[in-house]
Amino acid sequence: MLVTFALGAAGTSAELLLLRHFGSMWEAVPLVLLGVGLLTSIWHAAAPCRASVLVLQTTMVLFLASGGIGIGLHYDGNVDLHRERLPDAGGTELISGTLTGTIPVLAPGAMTLLGLVGLAHAYRHPCLTAPSRQ
Repeated sequence: MLVTFALGAAGTSAELLLLRHFGSMWEAVPLVLLGVGLLTSIWHAAAPCRASVLVLQTTMVLFLASGGIGIGLHYDGNVDLHRERLPDAGGTELISGTLTGTIPVLAPGAMTLLGLVGLAHAYRHPCLTAPSRQ
């Protein structure tokens, strides 16, 4: 599961960099989280311990939040673009135009999926129940 997360995070990072998804603070958030997630997964793979699992879990919860917020931001961006083009659009026409607009509304769902993969890896991880090493 951890390798699946790392490969997904690396691929998503590469795609966001190629798309120049860093024009604003909000656009940079997923790139920063992906970097933190990759570093955390490397740390956890190299030295699995209670601390690395807890940091991994916390990071994955941030991935979930990022995905949800990103979907909202992408949706709002498409609403604005659609209203610029068709100011009188409303109802299903606006919703349809927004969901199929220029900005991929569901693309941030990749962050949510990666967060779920990381949480699945950490679920009932042995390091959480093992006696601490001193």
